[in-house]
Amino acid sequence: MRELRTFALAVLTAGILDLISAFVFAGLKGIDPFAVMRGVASGPFGDRLTEGGFPAVLLGFCVHFALMSNFVAVFMVATKQFPALLRQPVVTGLLYGTLLYLVMYWGVLAIRYPTIFPQTDPVKIAKAMFSHLICVGVPMAFIVARGLRVRNSG
Repeated sequence: MRELRTFALAVLTAGILDLISAFVFAGLKGIDPFAVMRGVASGPFGDRLTEGGFPAVLLGFCVHFALMSNFVAVFMVATKQFPALLRQPVVTGLLYGTLLYLVMYWGVLAIRYPTIFPQTDPVKIAKAMFSHLICVGVPMAFIVARGLRVRNSG
């Protein structure tokens, strides 16, 4: 049960922080949060969802948190195989956040949107790295390290 709580807390925390980051960066360009979520939904389900209504927005939230769930699950499996990853959560989180950035921006998004990705603009790269390292990787690593250490010591 404790592992499930750790998993859920890591997913929610990293997922919410990542969304806040996305909403702020998009807002600075005049893009509203609903458009961001429709864009997320369009990734796996097609470009027609960028013009969708509330169901597309809701689907975007589901896609976002499904991805985040996978990110956390992979991280938790890795820490079980390599418990040393829990000793330095800042370092581990920064490294895992970098890996997530590379997979998403140079892999997944580059395949889905080859005319836009990978990004080469240093400002866009810095924003994406901030989101993946500071909003996702580090909080996820801290939450998992704390949750799994408590379990292992109790």
